[in-house]
Amino acid sequence: MAIKLNKEKARILRHKKIRKKVRGTAESPRLSVFKSEKHIYAQLINDDLGKTLVSFSTLKPGFKEKMKKGSTIESAKLVGELIAEEAKKLNIEKVRFDRGGFPFHGRIKALAEGVKEKGLKI
Repeated sequence: MAIKLNKEKARILRHKKIRKKVRGTAESPRLSVFKSEKHIYAQLINDDLGKTLVSFSTLKPGFKEKMKKGSTIESAKLVGELIAEEAKKLNIEKVRFDRGGFPFHGRIKALAEGVKEKGLKI
């Protein structure tokens, strides 16, 4: 008899599979993405040191002035652009994308496109 998983448990299992393959280094840190119903979060992580280099989300001060809601595709794209700008300041040219077990469409895809538009390679 098969075990029925709910959506969150299935996402966590997918994320574990992704994390086995994706590892951030100093030259190309891991761009980890998490989304909730109302917000989206992104951070650049150096897994060799176990250190977060840059983080950005729709909860950061000053974000509400640019966008009213944090749950839209436009706000996800803006988060991607802003984290790419911060990465450029740290001389990071390439990142490894960790979609967090979420399907690559909608807000996750928009964040990746925002990062690519600002010149980072995924």
